Amino acid sequence: MSSLSNSVAGLALTALLVGVCASGPRVLTPRKEVFIHVHGYHNQFEDAVFAMAELWHFLGRIGVPIVYTWPAGYPGLFGYSYDRESSEFTTHHLRETLKFLADFPEIEKIHIVAHSRGTDVAVAAVRELSVAARASGRHPRGRFKIHNLVLAAPDLDVQVATQRFGGDRIDLSARRMTVYTFPADSAIGVAAALFASPRGRVGTFGMEDLDANLKRGMQFSDANLSFINYPEAKASPLDQYGHSYLHNFPAVSSDLVLLLRDDLDPGAPGRPLEHVGLEFWRVPSNYPN
Repeated sequence: MSSLSNSVAGLALTALLVGVCASGPRVLTPRKEVFIHVHGYHNQFEDAVFAMAELWHFLGRIGVPIVYTWPAGYPGLFGYSYDRESSEFTTHHLRETLKFLADFPEIEKIHIVAHSRGTDVAVAAVRELSVAARASGRHPRGRFKIHNLVLAAPDLDVQVATQRFGGDRIDLSARRMTVYTFPADSAIGVAAALFASPRGRVGTFGMEDLDANLKRGMQFSDANLSFINYPEAKASPLDQYGHSYLHNFPAVSSDLVLLLRDDLDPGAPGRPLEHVGLEFWRVPSNYPN
C-alpha cells in the first residue's frame, strides 16, 4: 500500500471514531476527552491498535480512544530512512486531524501520546498549530484544547527540540507536557550515532546532559514540562532495545495511567515520583507502591 493510501486509512479510522464521539458523546462517555496515540518507527497498524487498546483499558475505558496511524514499518535496511520520510509526510495530516477534533464543541480536552519517531510528528504538528493560533491572536491551548502532550522515548535531536520548545514556544499549546526518557535506550543511541546529534537525542536525556543555557532556561521557564526517567528498566524478550518501556514496563505504564486518568502532576499525592532537580523526576522501584 502506498504512503498516501496508508495515511488516508489512518484518517479514515480517525474520522470513524470521531463520528462515534460526535453522534452521542453525552451518552457514550461522561468524560468529553479524546486520547490520541501516535505510533513510532517500525510500527504497523496492528501494533498501534494493540498499544492503544491496552492503554485505554487500563485508563478505565474513559473518553474516546483514537489511533493515529501513518506509513511506517518499511522492511529491510532502509526501513528507518523510509519511516523518517513518512513521518515528515504525515505531519500535515495530524495537524488537520487535531484541528478537526478541536472544532467539536463536545470535546473538552485532547490528550496526545506519541512514541519514538511519532514524537517528531506530534511536535511538528503542534508547533504548526501553535504558530497559526498565535498569528491569529488566539491562545493555542484554548484554541486546540490540548491538555496533555506526552512524548515517550522521543527520537528527537536535543537542539531541535530546544528550538521547538524555547523558540517556537510549543509549551503554550498544552496544559502539561511530559517526556519519558531512558538512558539505556539503545534504539535512540543508534539514531544519535546515525545523525551525529552533537547534544544527543531527547530519548536518553537527563539532568547530567544539561548545559548552562538549558539549565538557566528551565530555572526561569513557566512551562509545565516534566522529564520522567526510569533507570531501573532492563532489556527483556519483549523489548531487547529498551525502547518500548512505555508499554512493556508496568512502572512506566502505571505512571502514564496516573497522569492521564487522574490528571496528576509529578510528585502529587497518588503519583509519587522522586524529584531529582529542576523539571526532572525519577520512577522509583516498585512504583507506584
